[in-house]
Amino acid sequence: MGGMVVLLAGDFRQTLPVIQRGTPADEIQACIKSSNLWSRVENLSLKTNMRVHLHNDVDSGLYAEMSLKIGDGCLEVDPEGYISLSREFCNLVENDMDLIAHVFPELQQNLSCDQ
Repeated sequence: MGGMVVLLAGDFRQTLPVIQRGTPADEIQACIKSSNLWSRVENLSLKTNMRVHLHNDVDSGLYAEMSLKIGDGCLEVDPEGYISLSREFCNLVENDMDLIAHVFPELQQNLSCDQ
């Protein structure tokens, strides 16, 4: 970049490239961390979740903490390699329609909206 500073922000565990008809290995190969430039990147990490800190949202704090532990591979696994998550962490649904209603509330009303 000719000495230009470039800021990349995000959780690289959540921003894998999309490779049409690619394998997981293809995605990793296309990831920025596989680039020749990665050795020149200065990696800075944010340590405080400001949404939790400013609003004293205990539930969001617990969720953020658990999400980081999952991403860092810091949770205990059973003999089959699975982790156990508490019901407080998960929103279980019975079927696809319940999932859609939970993720996209008021979907039917918003489908006809022009904006």
